[in-house]
Amino acid sequence: MWPSVEPEKILHGKAQLVVDVRSPAEFAHAHIPGAISLPLFSNEERAVVGKIYKENGHDAAVSKGLSIAGPKAADLVDTIRRLAGDKEVLLHCWRGGMRSASVAMLLQLAGIRGRVLKGGYKAYRRMVLGAFEKPFRIQILGGYTGSGKTAVLRELAATGQQVIDLEGLAKHKGSAFGNLEDAAQPGTEQFENDLFEQLQTIDPEKTLWLEDESHSIGRVFIPEAWWRQMRQAPVLFLHIPVEARATWLVKDYTEAAPGVQAVEKALEKIRKRLGGQHYQEALELFRNGLLKEAATKALYYYDKAYLYGLSSRAEDTITYQEEPMVDPLMISKNIIEKYAYKFE
Repeated sequence: MWPSVEPEKILHGKAQLVVDVRSPAEFAHAHIPGAISLPLFSNEERAVVGKIYKENGHDAAVSKGLSIAGPKAADLVDTIRRLAGDKEVLLHCWRGGMRSASVAMLLQLAGIRGRVLKGGYKAYRRMVLGAFEKPFRIQILGGYTGSGKTAVLRELAATGQQVIDLEGLAKHKGSAFGNLEDAAQPGTEQFENDLFEQLQTIDPEKTLWLEDESHSIGRVFIPEAWWRQMRQAPVLFLHIPVEARATWLVKDYTEAAPGVQAVEKALEKIRKRLGGQHYQEALELFRNGLLKEAATKALYYYDKAYLYGLSSRAEDTITYQEEPMVDPLMISKNIIEKYAYKFE
């Protein structure tokens, strides 16, 4: 039998091919980033084997499983051999049980080297969730909507600062207008896996920049332990005039080109909080092509909402930085010049 490997020893890239032999539905729900899906059973076949296990026991389920998997064995081995090349193969199923063990035995007979993930995907998930409990030197970049925070973080990353783009991982910009293109978001579990993988590149002794976020980014929730760290971390708040932020939002809108219906649907989401009069005014301004004016109206709601969230933080953890306009490159330079001593 192949040797096993602890989840902490997973490698990625050129050294290792991670093969997930769980069902397609399990893989689609969430998986190890970079893994490839080569299911031993289809969704329907897995359900059949599971039902037999419940009704007739282990031996009957194994017998049925072998009868399903047998005809697929040669193709499965050939596919893994072709994809692996010179890489070591790391196999896993849900708990490191029969599915991964069966495929490992086939590959061993075929002379393909590799290991089985000890404890399977379940053990990997325990490791992921535990990682969010570990302390990091988090620095939050805050600012009202339209301050260009994501772009500023991108510029900071270009200078060598450690940055993780949570909105990029969530595929959402974090507001009612954050997914106008209607892109599919990952599930929360996949988001956690992807965040964990990025944390593997971070030096916990150095500053890690994150954008100020709500607990949820669209339909994705930030892990509770990580969220607590974010809320306790110091904030550098970009204070930029509303007119400049509205101009930036219009630029973002025209580049995304989401369409009239998408914007009106987004406005509808904040109708109650914006207030009937402000909502109608913003809608009419938008329909008349007065995008900057419409954005300014929408910011009336977002500024109040953000200020409410900021008020729950300790005042001595917030540093304010005044900027006349949204210029991500210049803002990032100002941050480094003024506060570099804090981020070493």
